[in-house]
Amino acid sequence: MTSISTQKQVERWLARRSYRSEDYPLRRLAELRRASDAAGRGGVSVVLPAREVAATIGSILDSLAALREAGVVDELVVVDAASADGTAAIAAEHGGRVVQESELLSAHGPARGKGDALWRSLVATAGEVVVFVDADTENFDDRFVRGLIGPLLEESAVAFVKGAFRRPFKLGETTVPDAGGRVTELVARPLLNLHVPELAGFRQPLAGEFAARRALLEQLPFPVGYGVEIATLIDAYRVAGLDALAQVDLGERQNRHQPLRALSAMAFAVLIAAERRVRADSLAALPDARPIAFPTADGVELRTVAVEERPPLAQVRAASGPEAAGEGRRS
Repeated sequence: MTSISTQKQVERWLARRSYRSEDYPLRRLAELRRASDAAGRGGVSVVLPAREVAATIGSILDSLAALREAGVVDELVVVDAASADGTAAIAAEHGGRVVQESELLSAHGPARGKGDALWRSLVATAGEVVVFVDADTENFDDRFVRGLIGPLLEESAVAFVKGAFRRPFKLGETTVPDAGGRVTELVARPLLNLHVPELAGFRQPLAGEFAARRALLEQLPFPVGYGVEIATLIDAYRVAGLDALAQVDLGERQNRHQPLRALSAMAFAVLIAAERRVRADSLAALPDARPIAFPTADGVELRTVAVEERPPLAQVRAASGPEAAGEGRRS
């Protein structure tokens, strides 16, 4: 926080734009969806970026079937990263519509990471509301999607909803409550407090569970890799304003944890995405991929981190025409 006035602004926002998934049971969501349809608004698409998630994708899709059957969700789209473990086949068996990420917007070359998959998914979906959820969550149930959809169906002024949850950390047989989210606590939270303190009220700024209106998403650039969550949060704030942003308590989330060294690359991508937004002049000339060095017993190991950003889809449509930019979409 940089001032008392900013603290008060964040506190007012928290009081006004905080929601809970339990506030949106299926029956209420169905009523909100019918009202949304009557007002002429579009549908709801759920996107699951997937890479080697055969162990979890089937149960996740099963848990969302009731939302689709009730007419709350129109489509469940699995954007697969050419998984070798059978992810695509399992997803199709459990009712997902599977698309391969590199086949979408193929003129932009192969997909280069999770953020790229999210960006490309916009041309494979038709909903006015697009919901993104991670496909490796071990304790997934439909509250993750119910909570994200609810505020967007209920409040026309809300354009972007970020999930908030408790993150336990599992190490072997030991579970430490609220010790997950290491990159969030060590990188993202300090960055936001320093540069964009208006967003300090977001409990999980790097959450992969978020939803937004298509009209907003198509105005945002998307980092191709791990920087996508912090970038879309900052950019949504700058485009739509704080009152158009909300967060919803989704309970507890458990997912697979990466080794600490792998988190260095993630933190690097998050740092670059955030710094580009607060110091654009100094980072504008960065290459699309940037190495990060790790000291080893024999010298230095270089690991390449993709930091390229895809342009707002609205710009792509304007430059190439709606048909070229809309490849893969099902009407």
